[in-house]
Amino acid sequence: MAATVVRGQNVDIRMWTRPDEVEEFAMRQLQNISALPWAVKHIAVMPDVHYGKGATVGSVIALRDAVSPAAVGVDIGCGMTALRTSLTASDLPATLRGLRSRMEAAVPVGFAQHKATAFTEKDASDWTSFWKRFEDLTPAVKARADKAMHQMGTLGGGNHFLEVCLDTDQRVWVMLHSGSRGIGNELAQHHISVARTLAHNAELPDPDLAVFLSGTPEMAAYRHDLYWAQDYARRNRAVMLRLVCDVLRVEFPHIQFEEPISCHHNYVAEETHFGEDVLVTRKGAIRAGRGELGIIPGSMGTGSYIVRGLGNPDSFESASHGAGRKMSRTKARKTFTEQDLAAQTSGVECRKDSGVVDEIPAAYKDIDTVMANQSDLVEVVAKLKQVVCIKG
Repeated sequence: MAATVVRGQNVDIRMWTRPDEVEEFAMRQLQNISALPWAVKHIAVMPDVHYGKGATVGSVIALRDAVSPAAVGVDIGCGMTALRTSLTASDLPATLRGLRSRMEAAVPVGFAQHKATAFTEKDASDWTSFWKRFEDLTPAVKARADKAMHQMGTLGGGNHFLEVCLDTDQRVWVMLHSGSRGIGNELAQHHISVARTLAHNAELPDPDLAVFLSGTPEMAAYRHDLYWAQDYARRNRAVMLRLVCDVLRVEFPHIQFEEPISCHHNYVAEETHFGEDVLVTRKGAIRAGRGELGIIPGSMGTGSYIVRGLGNPDSFESASHGAGRKMSRTKARKTFTEQDLAAQTSGVECRKDSGVVDEIPAAYKDIDTVMANQSDLVEVVAKLKQVVCIKG
């Protein structure tokens, strides 16, 4: 669909969804973002848009010589990784519970972490240099080094997941969704708090949108910590992927794996748009440059998409990061039961207890509608349907 333009305050808001389908609080957030004096051209709003803490989920913001840490979010570098295997559906056992259990044993979920560090040179090069850079992070997280090491290669909770999926050709895929874990959250919270104290943010319509300005020590400190956390998130997904692939190699000795696809969807990038060098924050959005592969997941029972970007300049070469919530977690828990969850995840080997009712598919927007709304942003490469879904 063509984007709808809504009048903003400093710049306009360009939306890949109907404005009347955006909840009031999210629209108010978008208006506040559009008032930022550093905003360039317009604010791009993805079809999975919904209210978020600090800044709207599903927003792409290009700022001139500034960055808002809340417009990245507290799970810095959160994103997706997927790969296709040589297996087909006929290779899988009739009952998938055993496979799910072995994957859960290999990858800690929820608040769990590895008893011993799980990362190796198989996962990413130069771990020594990476952990050495931890020493230069803000002193506020200095005591978290051991925790960060033992959380490397862990899933977390909430909407993070690990899945085995089938595409329409019945080929088996592995897909996972996670970010920078506790250390990324602590870094984000620290810098959001610092930004709120800066004098140039005093007149903003929403103090959560406080920014750092280029050329200041606060900006330099944030960008150092931000890029380290984004690297942590990338490595975290690589470690988990290797752990899952190790499980699959034991189960299926002749299995082969294709090159993984990986993308952040809560991050900052230095890019050029409309002839200007800008800092782009994508919070609940992936980069969708022309020809670039990306991953857009649905909810735990509805399937996901592998996509190729079309490089649409009006979206700052971006697309949605998933289906997007249409209902808060609290409302979902009050609205749905374990029986509802079991019905909506029929055919998927997954948790079906009260602890994940807030992740029920009905709490999310329809992924196919989301995809239809961004047909000018991405083209579909493969549609996947999960047969195993692990959540914390």
